[in-house]
Amino acid sequence: MLGLPSVPAFCRRPRDLRRGAVLTLAFLAAVGTAGTMGCWDREDAAAAALSARTGAPAPEAPRAAGTADREAVARAAAEAVAEGKSGKKAAQEVVSRSGDRWGTVYDQGEYAAFAEGLDGRWTGVGLWALRGRDGRITVDKLQPGGPAARAGLHAGDRLLSVDGHAVTGLAVTDVVSLLRGEAGTPVVLHLNRDGADLTETLRREELHTEPVTVRQLPGGITVIKVASFTRGSGDRVREAVRKAPAGAGVMLDLRGNPGGLVTEAVTAASAFLDGGLVATYDVRGDQRALYADPGGDTARPLVTLVDAGTMSAAELVTGALQDRGRAVAVGSRTFGKGSVQMPTELPDGSVAELTVGTYRTPGGRSLDGSGITPDLTAGEGVEERAAQVLGGLGVGP
Repeated sequence: MLGLPSVPAFCRRPRDLRRGAVLTLAFLAAVGTAGTMGCWDREDAAAAALSARTGAPAPEAPRAAGTADREAVARAAAEAVAEGKSGKKAAQEVVSRSGDRWGTVYDQGEYAAFAEGLDGRWTGVGLWALRGRDGRITVDKLQPGGPAARAGLHAGDRLLSVDGHAVTGLAVTDVVSLLRGEAGTPVVLHLNRDGADLTETLRREELHTEPVTVRQLPGGITVIKVASFTRGSGDRVREAVRKAPAGAGVMLDLRGNPGGLVTEAVTAASAFLDGGLVATYDVRGDQRALYADPGGDTARPLVTLVDAGTMSAAELVTGALQDRGRAVAVGSRTFGKGSVQMPTELPDGSVAELTVGTYRTPGGRSLDGSGITPDLTAGEGVEERAAQVLGGLGVGP
C-alpha cells in the first residue's frame, strides 16, 4: 500500500530538474499528508557518481515489467497539452496502465511543496495517509500536537473527502494537494470511524519535525531515533555517535522511518563504518555504487531497530550495517521498498517520477518487495530485547 504523511516528499523543485537528474530511492514522504521518496540533489548526485567508482555504463537495458516508458509518458503529456487538456492527467494514466507501482506524476506546485520536507518543514494538518489496494484512504499516523491530532483524529480513520472532494481511489499525491494550502486557511475533512461518519474543520499550520532525537537508557545505552532522512540528519547521527558515552552501546532506531535523501542515509551509515560499500543500484542497466566515508566508529556495539514502517533509504542503511557485520537488526520485517525512481520533466512543467531500477545491499540482496528480515525478531518490548543483545556484547545494564 502507498502511504504519505503531512510533510512534503523529499525531492527537488521542478526548476532544479533543469540542472540535472535526481535519483529517487522510492520511499514514502510527507506533505499535509506526505509521500515517501529518497532523492539526490544535482550536486549530490554528481559527487556520488565521482566517489562511487562506478563501472563502465552498461548498454541500455530493456524496460522491465512494471515500469513506465518515459517516451510514452512524455508523448501523452505533450499531446494532451496540444489539445488543451491536462498533461499531468494524461501522463498519470500512462503510468497507471504501466503497472509502475511507485511511479507518479506531480504538478509544479506539488513537486515544489514536497521540497520543503528537505528541511523538515511543511504546511498542512499533520496527518499521514495511506492508500489501500482497494483505493481507500486512511489515516496512518498523526503529527503530535498538530491540527489533526488536536481535533481528535485517530490512526485508522477512513478519509472520505477533503473540502467536498471525494478521495477514495485518488493517488496519495492528489490527496496531499487537497490537504495542503496556505497556513491559517480552513480545510474540511469528512471521515468514517468504526462505521460512523464525522466531519472536522481544521486550519492548516506551518509544521516541523525533528528528524533525529537522542535519549539515554540505563547503563549508558544511547538511543538515536531517526524519523526520516531529511537534510542534515546524517550529520546529526554522526554527532550523536560522537557524543555517546565512550564504550557504550547504541540503538539506531529506524522504526517507522519512510526513507529520505539518499546522501543523508549514506552519511548516517558512515557514522558506523570506515569506508566501504553501502549499496549498489542500477539506472536502466548502468550499475553504480554508494560508498561510506572513512573514519566512522567501527568499535561501538550497535543494534538497529526496524519494523514494517522501515522503508527505502532506511532499509538501505539497515541492509548495509547488517551485511557489513556492523549491527544486529532487531524487530520485525521491513517494508521492502528498494526501487529507484528518476524524474522526467514533462512539456507542461509537471514531473513524472518513474521507476528505473532497484538497489542492492553490500551482500547483493535486493530488498524490493521482500524487505529485511531482522537477526532477532521481536514484537513487543523491542528495546528490551535490543538491550539484551547489547548486554551480550558487553555493554548496558
